[in-house]
Amino acid sequence: MSTPARKRLMRDFKRLQQQDPPAGISGAPQDNNIMLWNAVIFGPDDTPWDGGTFKLSLQFSEDYPNKPPTGRFVSFSRMFHPNIYADGSICLDILQNQWSPIYDVAAILIYVEMLLISSARMFSESKREYNRRFREVVEQSWTAD
Repeated sequence: MSTPARKRLMRDFKRLQQQDPPAGISGAPQDNNIMLWNAVIFGPDDTPWDGGTFKLSLQFSEDYPNKPPTGRFVSFSRMFHPNIYADGSICLDILQNQWSPIYDVAAILIYVEMLLISSARMFSESKREYNRRFREVVEQSWTAD
């Protein structure tokens, strides 16, 4: 069945595949389910996340693009980040009260990547401990499914 949400997601997927994909991100629908996407964000260079491979899922509803998807990191059970809950759920304005139908899948993934980048600046007072915790998360990402 081809609904407006499914048509939009197909367009988002084609745009993500055909145009120059944004550096450091990748995403595609799961087999036979355009409403559930798997994505990867590669740890941004020159941040404590550098070298990591972070998997997440995006679940869309039939109300997309009028309503945002839900996003969740699935790489491993615990991300060390002030905007990522213990279950991997992502606390990001554009996925909640600042959502706009102009955002597509690429924009969502870019915002999540920016969330990782900005977090590295948040705790400058305790940089050594913060970086140690980041490194643990990066190393876990190498072996997690």
